[in-house]
Amino acid sequence: MRRDTTPTLLFLESEHTTVQVQGAWLTDMLVEPSLMQTINAGLETAKRRTELHWDLSELSALDHIGAQLLWLSWGKRFPQHLEVSEQHQALFDRLAEVQAIPLLAPQKPLVPPFGKLGRLSLNFALHVIGVTELLGQLVLDLARFARHPMRGPWKEISANIYRTGFQAMAITALVGLLIGVVLSYLSGQQLRSYGGDLFIVNLLGISIIRELGPMLAAILIAGRSGSAITAQLGVMKVTEELDAMRVMGIPIGFRLIMPKVIALAITMPLIVIWTDVMALIGGAISAQFILDMSPGFFLHKLPDVVSLSNYWIGLGKGVVFGILIAVIACHYGLRIKPNTESLGQGTTSSVVVSITSVIIADAFFAVLFRHVAY
Repeated sequence: MRRDTTPTLLFLESEHTTVQVQGAWLTDMLVEPSLMQTINAGLETAKRRTELHWDLSELSALDHIGAQLLWLSWGKRFPQHLEVSEQHQALFDRLAEVQAIPLLAPQKPLVPPFGKLGRLSLNFALHVIGVTELLGQLVLDLARFARHPMRGPWKEISANIYRTGFQAMAITALVGLLIGVVLSYLSGQQLRSYGGDLFIVNLLGISIIRELGPMLAAILIAGRSGSAITAQLGVMKVTEELDAMRVMGIPIGFRLIMPKVIALAITMPLIVIWTDVMALIGGAISAQFILDMSPGFFLHKLPDVVSLSNYWIGLGKGVVFGILIAVIACHYGLRIKPNTESLGQGTTSSVVVSITSVIIADAFFAVLFRHVAY
């Protein structure tokens, strides 16, 4: 590299201290780390002294990056004593003009006092309308299926039963078994202190068959199968598969929505029975270790303390919960926008709303059947 093109800073002492800038202050000249470190050290020294005279007449070349380095060392204003050519002066004038442009802070949109409430109300109304349209189309599709059962989507129904029912048996069995063990252990400790060991059958039977079993199964299915349904429909919408089906004349409700609703309406009661059985097995095992109650006595006592009406209430909850989860999952899946962020938000909202709806429906069942004997 020639000496006359090397960017340098010289401090010349005479009547006053002058900083002489020499060489080519170009981007490709300033990329060398050691040279840049030396220049930064010199500029930092000059930055603390405002009385310096600056001589830029020895500059052989200057670009915007080099001018920016000098401009920042001057504190973003011209020094009192500056000697520079007209060609290089234009760069500094441009930096001064940019510096003088005021930065406008982003203005926040004015939100009326009840604007947020209005948006929430409008969004809720749109969801209600969407679910109503979906339910109406579902009723029409079920009527069509009832008139021509041989033309129905049996393969889709079978595939959805397999995915939402059989493949969910492992996780529901594990969670049900553990819940039964925990509930039996905690209840047994309290009942034993009051001499009410036998009432553990009543407690586990009623709580699991009527309330805990359907709720636990519904929450697991909502998180597992409901999210999968929403994601499936959302991906189909993002990839424009739903639009292709409409163009080909394939009814989306009859081929996609109805099979999922029917499948969950069938599998949820079966999953509820499966979860109840595993939870009661876990409770019986735990009762044997805590209260020395044999599993045979537990199973013999169970039909006497749990009436058949509670069993049917639990199965009815399973059917309703399954339909709720399927309809809500399909509704949010069809509302997915063609981007990945909407897909994630829609899947999350589907699970949250499904679980919330299941809890509300369970409270409704509790009020509706409050006169049914436990």
